[in-house]
Amino acid sequence: MKKSLILLGLALALFSCNNDKGTAASGFKTAYVDTSKLSKEYEAFKDLESQSKIKQEEMGRELDVKVQQLKQDYAAAQNEANAKGPQWAQLKAQELQKRERELGMMQEGMVKTLQDEFGAKNDSAVSKMKKYIKDYGKKKGFDYIYGTGDVTSSILYAKDGYDITEEILKELNSNYKGTAKEEPAKDAAAAEKK
Repeated sequence: MKKSLILLGLALALFSCNNDKGTAASGFKTAYVDTSKLSKEYEAFKDLESQSKIKQEEMGRELDVKVQQLKQDYAAAQNEANAKGPQWAQLKAQELQKRERELGMMQEGMVKTLQDEFGAKNDSAVSKMKKYIKDYGKKKGFDYIYGTGDVTSSILYAKDGYDITEEILKELNSNYKGTAKEEPAKDAAAAEKK
């Protein structure tokens, strides 16, 4: 009799422990978002990348023209050096080296300008995305929304059913397209006031 009471007590204790764990684990509503997928497929990031490439190409064309002119001037100076003498060649070389340094500084300035402009825009897009995910989590009643991705990940494994990336991405892109259409209208209205 004592053995059966002890076994019954152990069974009840084990059952109550397992039951408590199930309740605690199921008491939280969690999900995760694949942040690397968001960064690749969110329209705001795609637009920023496209704008950056266009601006980089525009700036690059201006620099390329100056580099080509410098190369031509180097070639012309080499041809003239024999006729005008070593002193002229030395002065011309200093002048061309100065122009080369200026082009290097111009290139660095262009890179910094692009980094400043698009870094700030990228940070703004990331901030909007994080705010949206936070608001989404509140609206849908999530206790936690984790992030996973290529670089940093707070999830090593999760069932596919907890992945809300597609839903978030669809809504982010829908909202972005809506605000992108409104911005030109605001710009046009501002231009009319002037």
